[in-house]
Amino acid sequence: MADLQQIRTRVTLTEHEVINTNSTDFPGNYAGYDDTWSLAKFEEKFRVNIVSLEGSELEFDMVGVDASIANAFRRILLAEVPTMAIEKVFVHNNTSIVQDEVLAHRLGLIPIHADPRLFEYRQEGDDDGTAEDTIEFHLNVKCTRNTQAPKDSTDPDEIYKDHKVYTKHLKWVPLGNQAELYSEGDIKPVHDDILIAKLRPGQEMDLRLHCVKGIGRDHAKFSPVATASYRLLPEIVLTEEVKGERADRLVRCFSPGVMVVTEEKGVRRARVVNSRLDTCSREVFRHPDLKDCVKLNKLRDHFIFSVESTGALAPDVLVCEATKVLMGKCRKFLSELDVVADTEQQGMR
Repeated sequence: MADLQQIRTRVTLTEHEVINTNSTDFPGNYAGYDDTWSLAKFEEKFRVNIVSLEGSELEFDMVGVDASIANAFRRILLAEVPTMAIEKVFVHNNTSIVQDEVLAHRLGLIPIHADPRLFEYRQEGDDDGTAEDTIEFHLNVKCTRNTQAPKDSTDPDEIYKDHKVYTKHLKWVPLGNQAELYSEGDIKPVHDDILIAKLRPGQEMDLRLHCVKGIGRDHAKFSPVATASYRLLPEIVLTEEVKGERADRLVRCFSPGVMVVTEEKGVRRARVVNSRLDTCSREVFRHPDLKDCVKLNKLRDHFIFSVESTGALAPDVLVCEATKVLMGKCRKFLSELDVVADTEQQGMR
């Protein structure tokens, strides 16, 4: 029974393979276990714990769900939470060495600080846009020589003016009543120091840019996250006491902070203090006298999420928006089931 409980709740890392990776949480898979899903059991087990939230990075635990649910959140964060990004570039003048097409692609990848929830999706075939669905920027930079530069200088930063085009040169141009709705700091590139191109005297750029609302499934530039990943919570179990020199070697087999050596009554012993920090390298299995001292597991229903925002929205807001998208998908699925059920009932009459 203990082995069966281990299979149901743990993924096990052995010397040469990872076992018990398949999901088994469904009715009838094991005799004597009632694995039918119920809202009461889900509410009892499910929880979300915020571990850290610093700037654009969020780490949280999602406990009590299947891997399919965790992966749904990850995929929605990557591809279905909308953002604003540069979609159209109108080139009035570009005498730099960067081709128009390459320049437009580089501009499209610049993260834009604008709340997509305040804008609508642009209608297909609309090239002009409106204040409700479009943000416009102008980029007008011309490189000139610095007449005040030292005569013997060869440093481009000294002898040229505006020879580096940064995102700080993008100027927001309000459309319609946008100036009344948003302040200057509400709409801008996330970072001012992203290098767009380099110019030399006589070269210039004069561009008009349109930002629209979109999702990462259509183009990666709309993805709101730099990374969104999860891993299972590691579990390290000592099967016997490890003392002395063996304890020192055992601690070195794991990531810093996972294990420590404590001394009590003159005896030095290895002890697990924070298995969460382990990277599951399985280094311990290279030591014949240590590999049977530990069991390496991962909790099947405990997911450690890491979300890094590109800056358009805070990472905690992105997770909330992903939850709303998932809820919308569930409502759509349930409504389609109702339609199918109604159709079948009408056919039986």
